[in-house]
Amino acid sequence: MIFDIMTLFPDLVATVLGESIIGRAQKSGVIEVATYNIRDYSEDKHHRVDDTPYGGGKGMLMMAPPIYRCYEAICQKREDTVRTKRVVFMSPAGQLLNQRKAEELSQYDNLIILCGHYEGVDRRILDEIVDEEISIGDYVLTGGEIPACILVDSVARLVEGVLSDPECHEKESISSGYLEYPQYTRPYDYHGVTVPDVLISGHHENIDRWRREKALELTLKNRPDIIENFGRREELEKK
Repeated sequence: MIFDIMTLFPDLVATVLGESIIGRAQKSGVIEVATYNIRDYSEDKHHRVDDTPYGGGKGMLMMAPPIYRCYEAICQKREDTVRTKRVVFMSPAGQLLNQRKAEELSQYDNLIILCGHYEGVDRRILDEIVDEEISIGDYVLTGGEIPACILVDSVARLVEGVLSDPECHEKESISSGYLEYPQYTRPYDYHGVTVPDVLISGHHENIDRWRREKALELTLKNRPDIIENFGRREELEKK
């Protein structure tokens, strides 16, 4: 899968995505992450990419022409290598990112991500090239670079070959419909708190049951909104 990121701060994006699992996936060729500095596509001698908004108001707005030229360059570059692509703009006004959206986006060959900055982006370029807007939460950040990195991380790890085993994401927190159950490692006794006996019992059926119950219990407590299996919820509430 190919991720093309249009940004004013390519080094920031490259640094974040160049580490750990996503970085190794790039080195092995399982995924490709390319950044494009929108300033390079400005025809202004000072590489200007922003201007004051019509109608007044504080701040500067990113201009449409440099973004469009950047987008055109990406399309030409990928013309013969991708079958399906999706263009996303990271925006607090967009649909909230969740695991289902990440799974949906992982089915595309090419994800093109536009990172906004300053007070936003000229609406005309969004209407012309963007397929959807995505938010990572109900808050405002200084730019779309960190949200873009989060989007790439959540989607890329679903691509075959990025993780060592599909089970790593198929049976984990959120993907399963529940938060992840509590986990423990050595030492057995830490600050007077010991590991639950069931986890050292060697009885795999009891361990699986304990994990399912704890996952459901934790989800009901912290994130009841993601519960899908209401039968399990009623079962727990009767206890």
